[in-house]
Amino acid sequence: MEVALVQTALHWEDPEANRKHLESFLAPLSGKTDLIVLPEMFTTGFTMEPSNIDRAEAPRTLDWMREWAKQANSALVGSLVWPEGEGYCNRLVFMKPDGDFATYDKRHTFTLAGEDRVYQRGSRRLLVPFRGFTFCPMICYDLRFPVWSRNTDPYDVLLYVANWPEVRISAWDTLLRARAIENMAYVLGVNRLGSDPNKHRYPGHSAAYDCLGTPMAFAGKEETLHVKLSHTHLSETRAKLRFLDDRDPFTPLW
Repeated sequence: MEVALVQTALHWEDPEANRKHLESFLAPLSGKTDLIVLPEMFTTGFTMEPSNIDRAEAPRTLDWMREWAKQANSALVGSLVWPEGEGYCNRLVFMKPDGDFATYDKRHTFTLAGEDRVYQRGSRRLLVPFRGFTFCPMICYDLRFPVWSRNTDPYDVLLYVANWPEVRISAWDTLLRARAIENMAYVLGVNRLGSDPNKHRYPGHSAAYDCLGTPMAFAGKEETLHVKLSHTHLSETRAKLRFLDDRDPFTPLW
């Protein structure tokens, strides 16, 4: 499977500008990849003022994702501000090229920034089968909680989208690799670049690791990172090194 990880700066709270900017990355990928991954809150940046965003922007972006997934013949993944009832959630959309899609709401809202006060918390994991691989998509702060991402229900790829700041980027680098090793799964992490009005800087460090934690790709500038996933490599490695058979048993509460 061919995967494209799009690492880019974001326009603050400006969905139209971000969609237009991202189209310059998506157009060259049409027909050349199977999965395209965008950062967390790719239409706004990590805003704690979701009411600043027109509520019509969420379905507008959903239509945009559907259009580009079809045009690229690829799944398109990223999270965005999503109105939910009277409130909001940080919702990841996994859009398939046929227009079918699945969603995941961020479970671990980032209390340090007050995300827990303005976004509703998710309560379920998501597993998405697509072109021979099963994906488990998550969002940013979820990376710090290994129980939530534990490979209890079989998946092949852990996928994280993020707005992870420079001041704690060593944790991002370390935990992506740790999640790959402990779950014997591919791990893909897409972070943003640039800065925001809250004076947070984002250095990227989007990366991919194989099921032994071996680095496959790394990005430090605005670019599209290309990664090839092999189901043969994954299954052969798991069959040879049966570490998952020795997992501690527990009953998830989700």
